Amino acid sequence: MILLLLASFIWAFSFGLIKKHLGGLDAGFVAFSRLFLALLLFLPLLRPRKISLPLAARLAVLGAVQFGLMYVFYIQSFLFLAAHQVALFTIFTPLYVAATADLMDGRFRPLHFWTALLAVAGTALIVYSRLPGAGLRTGFFLVQASNLCFALGQVLYRRLALASRGWKDRDVFAWLYLGGAAAALALFLFSGPPRLELSGGQWLVLVYLGLLASGVGFFLWNVGALRVSAGMLAVFNNVKIPLAVAVSLVFFKERTDLLRLALGGALIMSALALNSGRDKTGSPPPQVQGANPPPG
Repeated sequence: MILLLLASFIWAFSFGLIKKHLGGLDAGFVAFSRLFLALLLFLPLLRPRKISLPLAARLAVLGAVQFGLMYVFYIQSFLFLAAHQVALFTIFTPLYVAATADLMDGRFRPLHFWTALLAVAGTALIVYSRLPGAGLRTGFFLVQASNLCFALGQVLYRRLALASRGWKDRDVFAWLYLGGAAAALALFLFSGPPRLELSGGQWLVLVYLGLLASGVGFFLWNVGALRVSAGMLAVFNNVKIPLAVAVSLVFFKERTDLLRLALGGALIMSALALNSGRDKTGSPPPQVQGANPPPG
C-alpha cells in the first residue's frame, strides 16, 4: 500500500508541470521522451534470460498500451483542459480497473454502475461550467481513452505477474518501457515532423517526468498493485486526484470554484466509499492458481 501512496505523491506534480511547461509540445514526442528516459533507467537491470521471448513480447505489448498509448492520449488532453481538470477526469480509472477485473474474472457487480454515475455527477459539478462544450468533450474523451489504457495495463500486469514464476519486477520492467517508447515513437513519427524548440526548463521537466514520474513512479505502482486486492487497487487509483488538484491550485496558481469543488468532491468521495465498501463486504477476488508471492 505504501508503494501506491508514494507513486501517487510523485504523480501529483506531473499534471501542473505538463500544463505549464509542456502543454504546447507534440504529445507523441513528450510521451516518447518520458518513456525513453524511463527505459534508460531500467535497462541496466534487465535480465533477458529470466523469461522467454514470447513472455517478453507480451510485456512489451502491455507496456505499449499501459504507458505508450496512455501517455499520448493523456498529454494531448492538456490542449483542452486545465491541469486540475485532467486530474479530476481520471476519477473514472478505478471503475475501469474494477470493470476490467470483473470481466476477466467472469463476474459483474452492478454497484460499479451506480458508483460510476455518482462519480460522473461529482466531476460534472466541479468542471462542467469551466470550459466551452467542444473543448470539454474533446478533453474528456482523451482522458477516458488514457484511463482505459492505464486500467487495462495494470490489471493485465497484475494477472501476468501473479501467474508467473522465476523473475522479479526489476528484472523485466524495461520490456514494458521498451514497448511504451516504441508505441509513442511510432505515433510521434506518424504525426509528421513537428516544430521542436525546447528551453532548458522544458528539458529539465522532461527529465523529472521521465526518470521519476514515469520510471520510478510506474515501477512502484505496478509492484504495489501486486500487494493489494483488485478492489483496493481500484480505490487507490483515485488517491492521486485530490493530491494533484491541491498541487495544481496551490503551486501552479490555477483557479476553480472552491464551493463546487467541495460539493463535487463529496460526491466523488461517496462513490469511492461505496466502491471500497463493496470490496470489503463482497466475495474476495479469485486467486490465480499456482501464483507465487508478489515479486519485489
